[in-house]
Amino acid sequence: MHKFAFILHPLDIGYVTRKFPLAKYLPPGLLEGLLPYLPPQKVSTITGIYSPFAATEGWFVACLLTSKQMVTLPQNFVLKRIIQAGRLAEKMGAEILGLGAMTAVVGDAGITVARNLNIAVTTGNSYTVATAIEATEKAAAMMGIDLPRAEVAIVGATGSIGAVCARILASRCRQLTLVARSKNKLARLAAEINAEAGISPEVTSHAHEALRRADVIISVTSAADTVIEPQDLKPGAVVCDVARPRDVSRRVAEVRDDVLVIDGGVVEVPGEVNFDFNFGYPPGLAYACMAETMILALEGKIENFTLGRELTVEQVETINRLAKKHGFRVAGFRSFELPVSEDRVAAIRERARQAVPAANK
Repeated sequence: MHKFAFILHPLDIGYVTRKFPLAKYLPPGLLEGLLPYLPPQKVSTITGIYSPFAATEGWFVACLLTSKQMVTLPQNFVLKRIIQAGRLAEKMGAEILGLGAMTAVVGDAGITVARNLNIAVTTGNSYTVATAIEATEKAAAMMGIDLPRAEVAIVGATGSIGAVCARILASRCRQLTLVARSKNKLARLAAEINAEAGISPEVTSHAHEALRRADVIISVTSAADTVIEPQDLKPGAVVCDVARPRDVSRRVAEVRDDVLVIDGGVVEVPGEVNFDFNFGYPPGLAYACMAETMILALEGKIENFTLGRELTVEQVETINRLAKKHGFRVAGFRSFELPVSEDRVAAIRERARQAVPAANK
């Protein structure tokens, strides 16, 4: 049996106080100031993962830095803390390590971490892409959106996940807008997509303008704060939020009942998995980035798989094939951790229809 570990980190101070109740008695500022001095910790043991071909087990390991600290503290310091968590995983017997949330983004997206460990490392981005696109296509169909004719926007398009999402969707839709901060990177990606797929995507660094036109949005930035607010979306839009921390503000769920926001990259894990840790989903469900590490362990593919900023379509296809082999599958729609029924999707679609001005129907 090949074993794995996966690095978690608190998205904000609230996660720390929920896991460690005594911490709530400390002022938030003091608690946040203490986190950089705390060593990595084993969070839980993961058991009960098996397919018709193999079984695996592993651990959640915590790097106790918040999302904000991951992007504001000196990069070398943050990388050292992630590497320390990886070394703890090594000592516990893990053969492959998954990098979760911002630990997969800092620095060179896992390359330096892998060089400083004696075990394989993956960011999980390949399977995240596969599941996000599958869920997005399914959601668009249920909302009555004809994807080949829809306006599709990729927010965070120049990142490793966003770029390969754009490449894959370029062969499935004709109106594609790439959104990111760097104009040079956007221009380069657009030229590559034009050469590969024969379409010329629009590019912009003005997210709000692109969002208001889009029928379908995949958002996968590495921002520490939300980037999509209620006023940014047109009625009937489908948004797949792949980012952790989230790109979509919770206010969207509170005030926009005419758009469908789904959590990207949520999958059912085969077997009778027990994570012994509550990260917001019901038993048996995991983020796709976590699942990629499990899939590689089940397959015995103990190697650095998804690292760095250059993610390929071939990697996405490979991990998707292995996932299906071992019984992983995209879970039903969830929005802000809560299930979304077919009836709810139908209601959102009807409210969107009523919200569209008669002149535009």
